[in-house]
Amino acid sequence: MAAAMGDIAMTGRAQAADSDPGKADLVVLNAKVYTVDRDMPKAEAFAVKAGRFLAEGTTEEMKAFAGKGAETFDARQMTIVPGFIDCHNHAPGNTLRNDVLVGNPYIPEIVTIASIVEKLRAKAAQTPPGFWVEGFYYDDPKVKDNRPLNIHDLDQVSKDLPVVVRHEGGHTSYYNSKALEMADVNRATPNPPGGTFDRNPDGSLNGRVTDNARRVFNNVGKRPTYTPEQKLERDRDGLAFISKQYVRFGLTSVAHEGGDLLALQQVRERGELLHRVNYESSGEVLDSLIAAGIKTGFGDEWIRIGATSEHTVDGSFEERTMSRSTPYAGSNPPYYGNVTTTQDDLNAWVERVHGAGIEANCHANGDVAIGMVLTAYERALRLAPRTNVRHKITHCTLLNDDLVRRIKAAGVVPNVFTTYLYCDGEKFHFYGEEMMNHCVAFRSLLDAGIPAATGTDCPPGPFDPRISIQGMVTRKGWNGETWGAKQQVSVDEALRVNTINGAYYMHEEAIKGSITPGKLADFVVLADDLHTVDKEKIKDIQIVRTVVGGLSVYQA
Repeated sequence: MAAAMGDIAMTGRAQAADSDPGKADLVVLNAKVYTVDRDMPKAEAFAVKAGRFLAEGTTEEMKAFAGKGAETFDARQMTIVPGFIDCHNHAPGNTLRNDVLVGNPYIPEIVTIASIVEKLRAKAAQTPPGFWVEGFYYDDPKVKDNRPLNIHDLDQVSKDLPVVVRHEGGHTSYYNSKALEMADVNRATPNPPGGTFDRNPDGSLNGRVTDNARRVFNNVGKRPTYTPEQKLERDRDGLAFISKQYVRFGLTSVAHEGGDLLALQQVRERGELLHRVNYESSGEVLDSLIAAGIKTGFGDEWIRIGATSEHTVDGSFEERTMSRSTPYAGSNPPYYGNVTTTQDDLNAWVERVHGAGIEANCHANGDVAIGMVLTAYERALRLAPRTNVRHKITHCTLLNDDLVRRIKAAGVVPNVFTTYLYCDGEKFHFYGEEMMNHCVAFRSLLDAGIPAATGTDCPPGPFDPRISIQGMVTRKGWNGETWGAKQQVSVDEALRVNTINGAYYMHEEAIKGSITPGKLADFVVLADDLHTVDKEKIKDIQIVRTVVGGLSVYQA
């Protein structure tokens, strides 16, 4: 085993307290353990007691910890890594369970416009007059028709009901004529700040609406209503469903973008919360936390209050609406993307949450928006200095050297896309190789000593960490195209980003993110070794078992 594991020359490590032989609840033997702990990066075996790692070392050393009643798991040379951590996820359990999915939320899949229309027609046939017909998980380049969905396609669904198809990226939607009519949007309607009503060359509306412009549809048409108890039940069921999905993919900790806190607690009470939650708030929940004096870090190892949920500053990388200092190629008049707020409003918002002891988390894709966010963070830190503040930038896509310098100086934690690198390779020609060498810039961030984290942003990206790691290492998309190869990282670096750096993002690096005595026993058993398998097949490695707190929550 020592030869197979390379540089292992182990004497073992044990938690100082209660680490006597025979004390373990679980002993894992004969494994390739990548601990993500620089003090002891590899091991053959480890012991677990009371939900935490007790000791690690050689198989022979750990056998001594297997006392009466302890479970022993022979890994048979399988690979074990710390539980994966996703730092940005919208926990879309309700959508996955209840809504019309016109695209595939789990893997890249090419569909037809006819299939989208057919699914929505079936929904329209069951929809009462005046109610919306809605479709989810549309991805515009992933259609066999080689053109985007448009108003005429959706008019085939219904001429009497409002119809909307929501892009999986969350920043653009596609509407039929009835929906535009109900919102009083026509070819003469001007674009609002931070959004667009897209048009054909002749000036007619094509049905695509971006970012802030979609707000006009919020108060038109009817949508299903639920009693408080019905809504709570839907939220509970959605959370229980998504928790099962997370652990199936090896996720043991996930940062939730909002959601019903009561439902989350009730799912935990029912024993159906299988992963740990870092809860990120906005709106009324954020206001209530501030009023109650609850700060980032409140909670326990299962549900903890994190930063705010993403405060949107610009548009989408995936949907080509992110803010840029240079115009999008071929745009006339020149289009620089959407900035969805002002610097003054952003400054005021950051100052408020920073002053309340809650870490700010801003959605910023383009270099313009990232600069605005850093300006607001730098200002807040000058006005109210505090140590160990880790404000966040979610996505943090398009970087330059000066932005990297400012991120490091302010102690900001960038939370960068990963699954996009594999799943959205067909979109990157919109940006070109030079720009892609500055996008999703893990190499630049890690070389600067910045502990970049990652979030899959589901639903915009699938939440499979194997896809994340493969994309970071290869920069090759599902379509075989490689973009921005200068930003490639090693397997070890990608593993750190998806584990210990995620724990750092959550202020929990002392209790999780690595296989270290004393930390929470969250780990994943893989059928093959991330380090030795063909790098383009990392996404296909079977997840054999997911363990949270020493208990198996998923088994293949």
